[in-house]
Amino acid sequence: MKPSKLGLISLLLWIATVAALAWFFIRGNTTAGTDHRTAIVLQASERDFVLSEMRGMLVATQGILEGVTRGDMQAVTKAASAAGMGVAADANPALIAKLPLDFKALGMSVHHDMDDMARAAATGTPAPEILKMEANTLAKCIACHSTWQLQAAR
Repeated sequence: MKPSKLGLISLLLWIATVAALAWFFIRGNTTAGTDHRTAIVLQASERDFVLSEMRGMLVATQGILEGVTRGDMQAVTKAASAAGMGVAADANPALIAKLPLDFKALGMSVHHDMDDMARAAATGTPAPEILKMEANTLAKCIACHSTWQLQAAR
């Protein structure tokens, strides 16, 4: 049976659409930044949301460090849980599509790390190990902030 031209055209259009969506999902909405970093271009409200989430992670980090220094593992668990994967569930799919794949991967990794630290604190992991976990997570924050900047669309 010979495929029809319409069927072939439909298949080619479908493949082109999937390829374009995959490219956008991987690359995100990016442009050259002002300081040799890659700029992720977002609407102002989306940029505010991402920055707010980053500040939440910073607050969680401070809470983790404060809890560890006081020997209060319940406080560590609470602080780390506040920045875990539960927070990531609030993100708008349209916003997620605009973020480059590496940015998404690092962000999700940090949320997972926070959940891991919460579990570690809750199960009695020694403070030096939790501090090592936090140091590894902060290295991801530094990598992200060294690579990308957030730019509001004009």
